[in-house]
Amino acid sequence: MVISVDTLLGWVGMFVWPFVRISAMLLVAPIFGARTLNARTRLSLGLLLAILVAPMLSPPPLIDPLSMTGLVVALQQVLIGIMMGFVAQLVFAAVTLAGESIALSMGLGFASVIDPAGGVQVPMVSQYFVILTTLLFLAFDAHLVLIELMALSFEVMPVGMQGLDAEDFWRIVGFGTTMFAGAVLIALPAMASLLLVNLAMGVVTRAAPQLNIFAVGFPVTLLMGFVLIMLTLPGLPVRVGDLLTAAFLLIQRLLGV
Repeated sequence: MVISVDTLLGWVGMFVWPFVRISAMLLVAPIFGARTLNARTRLSLGLLLAILVAPMLSPPPLIDPLSMTGLVVALQQVLIGIMMGFVAQLVFAAVTLAGESIALSMGLGFASVIDPAGGVQVPMVSQYFVILTTLLFLAFDAHLVLIELMALSFEVMPVGMQGLDAEDFWRIVGFGTTMFAGAVLIALPAMASLLLVNLAMGVVTRAAPQLNIFAVGFPVTLLMGFVLIMLTLPGLPVRVGDLLTAAFLLIQRLLGV
């Protein structure tokens, strides 16, 4: 049996280009891109998804992966995959920012731990919110929605020289306003209440100067912080759901769905 070069390139491109895009998405996506997930597992998952997706796609153009054109096409696939994972990761960044704001207001800004997902140092309150957001991410089947959008991206944005443009990158930058607004909505009830607590402690100190504000104020603020976190937790799923919806809508707009 004689196999031509075009046939061989078609076979290689059928699996290589989906694998590049999917692997790039898994590299930065929530849960899939966590540092606790080793590279071998991530690559195996990317290969499995590429094998499942490839038969449902139209034949890609015959491009030599080792040529300059192949390099540009591979770069486009990497950018598309990173874009999808990065937009979803911004939801977790908003929750982390909200936890940092609450921790600073209640006096727990010094209590930091290493986030196993991002590998950076974050306050314990942020880590607690990230854990809850991860559970909500799985409960909402957001990881399945992200994989579905990845499979859909090969239909609306097929493999080729065309990919993301400058307007798409500006849309991602503009999504930062949504991220900060979501962080403020999550942290605002607790921060506003803690501000009132601090004002009350200031009034008490002014009325009774002999009272040691550092010995009394810190335990009260810390205790009220935990109480406020407990009272505001029921609203967290709604805020996380709104952020995830906005993120997936942005991904659809970037893909042209």
